Amino acid sequence: MAQKKSGGSSRNGRKSNPKYLGFKKYFGEFVYPGNIIIRQKGNIFYPGLNTSIGKDYTIYSLIFGYVFLKKRNKKKIIYVL
Repeated sequence: MAQKKSGGSSRNGRKSNPKYLGFKKYFGEFVYPGNIIIRQKGNIFYPGLNTSIGKDYTIYSLIFGYVFLKKRNKKKIIYVL
């Protein structure tokens, strides 16, 4: 007979909350001013024309328009037209 409790369930329970990262609006989709386009950790995508970036690297729209993606100098740029 074991004298100690097994280390299964008693040592678990430290799971962090999900961060909900990724694209919220896809390419060719219509956006409103203030709509979040992508949530990311660090600069993976960069803001382009008519978009801006928040302090947590969230890219959001500044105008009404459609989302587009372009590569320039190995950087992925998101813009709204």
